[in-house]
Amino acid sequence: MNGLRVYTKTVADEGVTGGEVFYSRRGDGPIYCWRYEAAISYWRVSRMHAADIAPRELSVASWKSVPEKLQVRLGEHYPD
Repeated sequence: MNGLRVYTKTVADEGVTGGEVFYSRRGDGPIYCWRYEAAISYWRVSRMHAADIAPRELSVASWKSVPEKLQVRLGEHYPD
């Protein structure tokens, strides 16, 4: 996962309820949003449109703060 960066939102969106949300990006590639679906115990991913999020809204997350199951999904999503 060379060059992978994982982020969280600097300020949480109003109206967004519960659940963990992380964002990922490798190099200058697209930003992906990862949301945890507790009902099925699975991390869902969706590609963000440039207009949906500004990089200044994100802050870098430490790898230790990334849940283990998400670390596995990120490895599947970003094969080296």
